[in-house]
Amino acid sequence: MASHLLTDLLIIFGLSIPVVFTFSRLKIAPLVGFLLAGILAGPFGFGLIRDIGNIEVLAEIGVVLLLFTIGIEFSLRELLKLRRIVLLGGGLQVFLTALLVAFIFWWLGYSPEAAVFMGLIVSLSSTAIVLKLLQEKGEIYSAHGRIALGILIFQDIAAVFIIILAPLLAGEAVVGRALLELLFRGIGLVFLTLISARYVVPYLLFHVAKTRNNELFLLSVVVIGLSVAWISSIAGLSLALGAFLAGLIISDSEYALQALGNVIPFRDIFMSIFFISTGMLLNLDLMRAHLILILAATALILFLKTFVNALTTFLIGFPLHTMLLVGFSLAQIGEFSLITAKVGFGSGILSETIYQEFLAVTVLSMVLTPFFSELGQYFAVFSQRLSLPKILVSDRYRAFNEREHEKLPENHLIIIGYGINGRNVGIAAQKASIPYLIIEINPETVRQEKLRGESIIYGDAAQKSVLEHAGIRTAKSVVVTAGDPASSRRVIEAAKRLNPDIHVIARTHFLNEIDGLYSIGADEVISEEFESSIELFSRVLNKYMVPEKEIEVMGTQLRADHYRMLRSPEMRRISVCELSLDFSDVEIKSIRVGKHSEVAGKTLGDLDLRKNYGVTVLAISINHRLMYDLGAETELNPDDILLVISPPEQLEKIRELFEARI
Repeated sequence: MASHLLTDLLIIFGLSIPVVFTFSRLKIAPLVGFLLAGILAGPFGFGLIRDIGNIEVLAEIGVVLLLFTIGIEFSLRELLKLRRIVLLGGGLQVFLTALLVAFIFWWLGYSPEAAVFMGLIVSLSSTAIVLKLLQEKGEIYSAHGRIALGILIFQDIAAVFIIILAPLLAGEAVVGRALLELLFRGIGLVFLTLISARYVVPYLLFHVAKTRNNELFLLSVVVIGLSVAWISSIAGLSLALGAFLAGLIISDSEYALQALGNVIPFRDIFMSIFFISTGMLLNLDLMRAHLILILAATALILFLKTFVNALTTFLIGFPLHTMLLVGFSLAQIGEFSLITAKVGFGSGILSETIYQEFLAVTVLSMVLTPFFSELGQYFAVFSQRLSLPKILVSDRYRAFNEREHEKLPENHLIIIGYGINGRNVGIAAQKASIPYLIIEINPETVRQEKLRGESIIYGDAAQKSVLEHAGIRTAKSVVVTAGDPASSRRVIEAAKRLNPDIHVIARTHFLNEIDGLYSIGADEVISEEFESSIELFSRVLNKYMVPEKEIEVMGTQLRADHYRMLRSPEMRRISVCELSLDFSDVEIKSIRVGKHSEVAGKTLGDLDLRKNYGVTVLAISINHRLMYDLGAETELNPDDILLVISPPEQLEKIRELFEARI
């Protein structure tokens, strides 16, 4: 059994790679490639996979994980803002679509029961495909993205009621009691969600996160998601709806971003299986036998649902641009329609012929969704160029237009790690009025600093979702304070992948890691050992009266060369150090005459430093030769170094006088 499943997975993924690669090169959505791979590998294609039962189980896990991640990205507060969309928008969309489709089937001669059932199942759209496309385009938080999500949530709930109503339409016993039980179960599940989100999950994840064990954190998140989905299923609701509620439970905790980053790779794998399994359902033999009918029915449903979706969007107060985007994106028939159609077929509402033709139309509409969505984008852009009545361009629903959350300004700083170094960087940024955000993996630190008002989030900075929430695409700089080389590498690679232009400054304990960090994209690497060395010799050279400006230049050169001078055993003593030996027994300051200084070419008598500044020149070093016998006629030349004794308050003025350029 296990070997057969492994063989099937190897076939579908092996076939998917060249197909999806080709579609990606052609700039066609990868989703279409997975659907095509399923058609080719399935029982109606090349017949590489005959039994798709195991594949369908894995596909259902993909849908569960997709809704779980959507729930994490939202929050209970944001969902409450969608209540008008869910109830009014979703209700109107299902009612109007079901009414029109039922009328068409009744007009074609079908029984009223079959017509009503077909209207209800055609009204459902594909949650998996629509949300996946919106996520890929980054439009899940746009106005049309939220409208689509709200309508899909209502449809998922409606699918459960359609399944319960199927026996009633088939002439069986009244199901009023079942509906009442389902209502109470749903209320109980919502209550469980609220309690868990407020008290249980934050407490649990806090203690799990304290262990710093990624495997334990991942397992805890998965168990929470699957548990709520299972409870939802036991209550008679869909697994997908339960998974969405599980995501909402985690979304209000400070661990949501880390949870999202951990789950996304698994979601993508299982979702690809879902799309492949959907493609396997397309019966090519039936398509050939009823090609005209299936194509006509698919076209009719796509355009009819586009019209109803757009009309619904208009009725709840949105302009034509949003109407078109929502209308085209929800035009297909969904995966829950396949489940409800199977129930209708088992109850005798649908004949086998109608059932098989419906499956073909459903799968074909799913396959066409990416192209139909792009068509909607084209019409939406075109509509903005037209001169339209005010009612079609005004936004009468102003509860939201874009995602409402605190946004960092552009060019902000991201500090990764909030130990001693991270805190010092934060203090410096605050004093310089530089906007910043901190990413920290220690949950206790995150909780404490949030109470102090710091802009800090919990998560592994190597996770794409965490960096994106921190605004990596608009940030100017990232400071990686973690000394662990493996962590630093993962963070730098992730940051540069999301924003190739960002300036990355990294810290390391290890000398042999410097070149490696530069090679993967770090712009500056700070070595603790070498920085300590530079600070030490800077203090020594200052004591030996080397001009401070030259000490600064030397430090800059050493850092710019990636500390190579300090790492090279052949390093020679540079000239400025030789100059410092001339003044080894003098406890005074040294000042070099700049090449373009205004004092160059003048005599000590011309300057009269003692009278004008209270400064006495003790000696002058000219080409490593000290001159003690100084007079008013002594001329100063560029690169001469003067030993001066001066009141502290005059030193800066003298330095500016001698080093200034004109």
